[in-house]
Amino acid sequence: MADLSAPADAVNPYALVGPSGNGLRRGNLRLALTLALARGPDLLLVGEAPGYNGARRTGVPFTSERLLLSGVAPLGQYGAAQGFVLATDDGRISAESTATIVYRELAALGLFAVGWNAYPLHPHRPGNDQSNRPPRAAEVALGLPLLARVIALFPTVPAVAMGNTADRALTALGVPHTKLRHPAQGGATIFAQGLRQGWGNVV
Repeated sequence: MADLSAPADAVNPYALVGPSGNGLRRGNLRLALTLALARGPDLLLVGEAPGYNGARRTGVPFTSERLLLSGVAPLGQYGAAQGFVLATDDGRISAESTATIVYRELAALGLFAVGWNAYPLHPHRPGNDQSNRPPRAAEVALGLPLLARVIALFPTVPAVAMGNTADRALTALGVPHTKLRHPAQGGATIFAQGLRQGWGNVV
């Protein structure tokens, strides 16, 4: 993934060439996957793409810097004490609404999730890398082999698609999964209800 070429309106936050924070993000991701493998997650949560306040900064899907550094106490997940580090140097600690909603609900249910995205790079609006845009079909196709590799790490873990893009990616790979509403843009309540009531109902 570190050698994936990013188009002009996307950023590879793990790139071998670029800011020093890229290496720290690779380390955060490696640690998150290693700890998930050791623990054995309850579900594999697949999203659309890294957000500019989320995995673009941390390297770990569905996290913000605040969440990654403070950890999710009820789950014993993340936290500076486990070795996760800040990969940015702009003087702020990001928060991200999707990450907050996702882990609030996971913690309430006691579910330890490992996360990935259909497109592993951060897609943004042209000329504004502090924004998000939906990944194109060709970008999602580019991400399918990496998604398949992550699924292979957790072959018995139920997969959950968060939104339409993730649903299409998992369908393209022939992976049985549950589809939930993405919590963004007013979908938080529906996402929470779906997670509580139906994440185990594979479609």
